[in-house]
Amino acid sequence: MHASLPEFDMPTEEQVHLAAESFRLLADPTRIKVLWALLQGESSVACLAELAGAAPTAVSQHLAKLRLAGLVRGRREGTFVYYSAADDHVRGLLAQALHHADHVDREITSAEHSHHPRSS
Repeated sequence: MHASLPEFDMPTEEQVHLAAESFRLLADPTRIKVLWALLQGESSVACLAELAGAAPTAVSQHLAKLRLAGLVRGRREGTFVYYSAADDHVRGLLAQALHHADHVDREITSAEHSHHPRSS
């Protein structure tokens, strides 16, 4: 059935697995905060920890995984490492996810209000 559609296209197994791995890595609130902060500009672990409300050691571990996945870059300056988001694809992905979350949250909130009248 699908094969008869002229524009029908499926991703390769490798593309599917890489996409799933990216989503798996992003499925963490601290990582989302860290990446969003890095999209605003380069930052250190200490600053990112403060912004994300997490311990610097935890942020370091998250950054190491994000770096291995190619989502984050590190630049050493003396004893400090400054991190930045790898590219704008990350921005698009996170912006879409956050926009979607905001939209879903509003739908849930309005659905709750319409289905659960306040008792007085």
